[in-house]
Amino acid sequence: MPGSVIYRSRASTVSRYPLLYPEDAWDVMSVPELKLPGIDYRRTQDGDDRTVWLLHPDGPWARATARGFLESPVVHEGGPRRLWTELERIRHRLNREGALPVYGARVSIDPDGATPLSRGSWAVTL
Repeated sequence: MPGSVIYRSRASTVSRYPLLYPEDAWDVMSVPELKLPGIDYRRTQDGDDRTVWLLHPDGPWARATARGFLESPVVHEGGPRRLWTELERIRHRLNREGALPVYGARVSIDPDGATPLSRGSWAVTL
């Protein structure tokens, strides 16, 4: 279709962390919500198999499925960005530093209404 972009790039990995539903962890969810607003989070369960989906309107998606509560999920991702990979980076930082950059971030409001937040090397503008 003219003007359409089809992303065929896919990746499959095994997470180092147990399956997380981001909406149950507001601190972890806050960072992708600032950097990539609009992610649709979904979850399903079939017996012991639990699946979490991350879907973004501009194409990236991730599906993570784990059997049991503490098992590492198998993750499949596609599209222009790796949503689950970004979620893993956030969890790494939380484990390494004990807090996420949104805690204690400096905030200002520019005359044009832009709202930059920053802490260390992390920055985002709303």
